Amino acid sequence: MGPVSAIFVGHWLPTHCFTSSLSQGILQYSFPAKGLNQCKLGLSRFGRNDVSSFLPSSNRGRRKALIYAGKGDVEKSLQSTMEIDRLIDKLRGINEQQLPKVVAENILAFDSAFWMRFAARTELCESKDDKEDFEDFASSLMSMVDRFVKKTTDEIESATDILKAILKPITEVDEEIAWPPKKPESMILMRKELVQREQEGQLDEGFLSEVNAQLRQAISDGDKPGLVAILQKVLQFYASKVLSRRSYAFKDGQVIKAEEFLETIIKGDEEGWNELLINGLTYGGGEITLEDLNDVIQKRIERTLMRTVSGSYQQRILCEYLKGIQLKVDDLVQAFQNQQPS
Repeated sequence: MGPVSAIFVGHWLPTHCFTSSLSQGILQYSFPAKGLNQCKLGLSRFGRNDVSSFLPSSNRGRRKALIYAGKGDVEKSLQSTMEIDRLIDKLRGINEQQLPKVVAENILAFDSAFWMRFAARTELCESKDDKEDFEDFASSLMSMVDRFVKKTTDEIESATDILKAILKPITEVDEEIAWPPKKPESMILMRKELVQREQEGQLDEGFLSEVNAQLRQAISDGDKPGLVAILQKVLQFYASKVLSRRSYAFKDGQVIKAEEFLETIIKGDEEGWNELLINGLTYGGGEITLEDLNDVIQKRIERTLMRTVSGSYQQRILCEYLKGIQLKVDDLVQAFQNQQPS
């Protein structure tokens, strides 16, 4: 396979259109007064029956076709406006202590459409006091969003640097990554670097989020199988290291062979799983039954779910790694059964 580019692009975060003039207030950004007065940018004036009022009289002959053609767009716009309004109302209705948490949870929602709708809502205020309240809140909210975006960008840049360092052993002089690596020892060095970074506490949720984002992008592009394999390998090494921290193979002075066997698989490379399973399971002449192995895999998944933060990238990666072992077991057993004479 040819070389894979080693350039890593961080997350895209939307930037709003008002940051350059926060001190001037949100209404410094002009909207056509006529448009505001006519349609008020309110939900009640965007019903289906009012679409034709925005069409020039010279085009009335085509009005019906245009209405049907634009029906989906109008409904989509309505839905988007309603969602933005719900978020605005939620932000204005919570206390100052809760606000940063809600802003962080909805950071991707603060795009140009959000701020345009906020400006429209400000213009619709009936009293001067209400209007000033909206303007003050907008300024405060913009500053908070700016801080979160900067913090997130800094974290992403740091995560990208860590990922580059992990991949350095398989990176060529010309900044290209060849997959599979040209030197067998490169993977050993790559794994060693990852283990060191994990022990130093550098492989946090920000790092896992960055690797997952780049993996999704590589899969979506469809033309970077080498990069997909590399990033998957990084996550496999990570899962192997974390799951190997704790052993369940010894209880009351006795060795639980199925647990010991599973831990051997967890520590091994995916490329060697088939050989380990063939030699270890009774199907291939080993001493571990399929039922015992399935049982300890399920227990390990349950323990992982209990010991990790619900919904975290770490939880997802560790469980997917264990399920990958389970899938490999199922495939191997199916192959054994297909070889049996009918």
